[in-house]
Amino acid sequence: MTEREAQQTPVPVVAVVLAAGFGTRFGPDNPKQLVSVGGKPIVCWSIEAFERCERVTDIVVVVNEKVRGTVEELIEQAGYAKVRVVIDGGAERVDSTAAALSMLAEAGIPDDAKILIHDAVRPFVAQSAIDGSIDALDEFQAATVAFASTDTVLLTEDLGDRKVVRSVPDRPNTFRAQTPQSFRFATIRRAYELASADPDFHPTDDTRVVVDYMPDVPVAIVSGAETNMKITTMEDIPVAERIAADLTHHMTKEEARARMHALLSGAAAQMAR
Repeated sequence: MTEREAQQTPVPVVAVVLAAGFGTRFGPDNPKQLVSVGGKPIVCWSIEAFERCERVTDIVVVVNEKVRGTVEELIEQAGYAKVRVVIDGGAERVDSTAAALSMLAEAGIPDDAKILIHDAVRPFVAQSAIDGSIDALDEFQAATVAFASTDTVLLTEDLGDRKVVRSVPDRPNTFRAQTPQSFRFATIRRAYELASADPDFHPTDDTRVVVDYMPDVPVAIVSGAETNMKITTMEDIPVAERIAADLTHHMTKEEARARMHALLSGAAAQMAR
C-alpha cells in the first residue's frame, strides 16, 4: 500500500460513552444516567448521538456494574447497532477511561484510530460537535469540545482559610470544557501510561491527562454549545427537559421516525415477556 492509499484508508472512529458514575446527589437507587429526560434515559440520548453519526464506526459503553444489566437491556431494546461492547468502569472517571483504552488495545484497535470520549450525562451533544471532533483529529492528535466562557474567570490560591485572586485570564482565552474529548489512540494511551506512574494522578477529565503529561501535544478546541450541559443534580433536570423538548420538536421526519421505531420496538419487547 502506498503512502497516499494509506492516508485515504478510513480509520476506526470509536465513541467511548462513560456511564459508570454513581452520583451521590441523585441517590444510590436513582443513578443519573438512567433518569428519564424527554421520555428517554439520559444514557440513551448520549448513545444515540453517536449512533446517528455516520462517521462513527463503533461505540463502547462503560458502566457501573450495578446498572450493567439495565443498560444492556436498553441497548438491545433500542437496537443500537454500533454498540460493540458494554464494560465495567472503575471507581473514578479516569479508571473508566483506562478500562476502555485497555479493552480497545486488546481488541487490536490501530494507533491512528480516532477515539471520542464522552460523558453520558451530557445527553445533548450536537452532531456538529461530533463531526468537528472527528475533523480536528485530521490535523491534531487531541481535541476537546469547549464553550467560550461568558463570565470572567478568576484563578485563585489559598491565603490562610480564604481563597484570594491570583490572576484574571483574558476572557477570550477562557473556555468551559465539555465532551467529547478526542484523541488519536496512540496519544491518549501514551498519556495514560505516563500518568499511571504518578502517585498524585487524579485528573477530572481526559484532556488534562494529555495537557499535564504530554505538554508538547496541542489540544484543539472544537466549538461546543450551551445545550451540551452536564446533568449533575436534580436541579438540572428542568433545564434538561426544556432542551429535550426543543430538540424533539425540531427533529427531522427521519429522526422522528427512527425514534418512534425505537420506542415501538422497546414496547413490543416488553409485551413479549
